[in-house]
Amino acid sequence: MNSTQIGQYQTTAVSDVATDEAIEEATGRLIGILNDSSLALLIGVGHQTGLFGNMAELPAARSDLIADAAGLNERYVREWLGGMATAGFVDFDAGHATYRLRREYVPVLAGAGTENLARTLQYIPLLGEVAPKIVRAFREGGGTSYSDYPRFHHVMASESAAVNDASLLETILPLTGRVDALRDGIDVADIGCGEGHAMNLLAATFPASTFVGYDFTPEAVEVATREASALKLSNVDFVLRDVTRLDDEESYDLVTAFDAIHDQAHPAQVLGNIHTALKPGGTFLMVDINASSRLEENMDLPWASFLYTISTFHCMPVSLGQGGDGLGTVWGKERATAMLRDAEFSAVDVKELDEDPFNAYYVATK
Repeated sequence: MNSTQIGQYQTTAVSDVATDEAIEEATGRLIGILNDSSLALLIGVGHQTGLFGNMAELPAARSDLIADAAGLNERYVREWLGGMATAGFVDFDAGHATYRLRREYVPVLAGAGTENLARTLQYIPLLGEVAPKIVRAFREGGGTSYSDYPRFHHVMASESAAVNDASLLETILPLTGRVDALRDGIDVADIGCGEGHAMNLLAATFPASTFVGYDFTPEAVEVATREASALKLSNVDFVLRDVTRLDDEESYDLVTAFDAIHDQAHPAQVLGNIHTALKPGGTFLMVDINASSRLEENMDLPWASFLYTISTFHCMPVSLGQGGDGLGTVWGKERATAMLRDAEFSAVDVKELDEDPFNAYYVATK
């Protein structure tokens, strides 16, 4: 190494040394992450116990009144309120020992609509429960099974239900161009139906059409069937089925898949099966994650880190655990479109909705 090369090396080495200011900034960010991830646990408790809903309807109140309104233990509620107050979600009046949920947080923590992010934050403690298995998979390969996530799919279903209640009939369904046909009567299948709320909503709205939902989770099929029974629907069925083995041919006018394709063991095979199951001229509506297949194009996506985390902890390992392809949550619009075309769909249109920025809506035609 000559003197010029040594000088270049020394310059590079010096530039790679972090300054005290940079280290302090990094430390501050990690402390922020520590606080925020801790708050995710408290937010999950507030959502599941109904505390946010109760506080949204209460004026400033003491912890005992808040606990009584929610039917909860006061000591736990008081400690939880401490976390909410230090986070700035709740105003605390020390003189009167009262707490009040700040009004700007009501829709995002207690609202009934899609703006309620307390539902989404429930994923964090659920993913934490499988952390040891994910670490083992990093070292040994393999993956996880759906049974490792006992509440995950209920949380996912509650999120989807909020979107569907707000938008399915008026905004999402018209994207397919099949509303009039549904009124007249057509055959519809939903792939990975989960707890079946979307199909039950459609079945109730379009009694002339017939609907079937496929899922390989017994608990989800049971919940879906129970809701259909409660609604006294005779035109919808829910069937326990692995859609990689879906062998229906030209059976459906419309097939839907709500956030269900990317974590399949073999997504390309499922898309091919869907194409086969559609009648000529049939339509496939696929709702899936709104992101790019290219990491560099996701750098400014506000929830990109969450998407890669949920992919690492759930969507990728459940696929790999079945000996699958491990496509992952962030397969992206480019790859999704290419795979739909590879499945021989003749037209693929990708749409986005303001009320559901997390998802892209693919309308594909056979």
